[in-house]
Amino acid sequence: MQRDINRLNPLYDFLKDVHQKNFPDWRFFQFIVNFCRWYEKDPFYMEDEQVYDKINEFISEIKKVPLK
Repeated sequence: MQRDINRLNPLYDFLKDVHQKNFPDWRFFQFIVNFCRWYEKDPFYMEDEQVYDKINEFISEIKKVPLK
């Protein structure tokens, strides 16, 4: 069974928005790798729907720490 292709653009738009608004000085993969390190699990198994909540948790926690 193939996943719904229409789920992709909203997810990409979300990631772009988060990146631009919260971490504009980070390179894209710097953002992704920092998120993956914070997550401490293999994101390969994360469902797309979970990404929204986890990224928001990441933002909440990382913004409490001064960014370098």
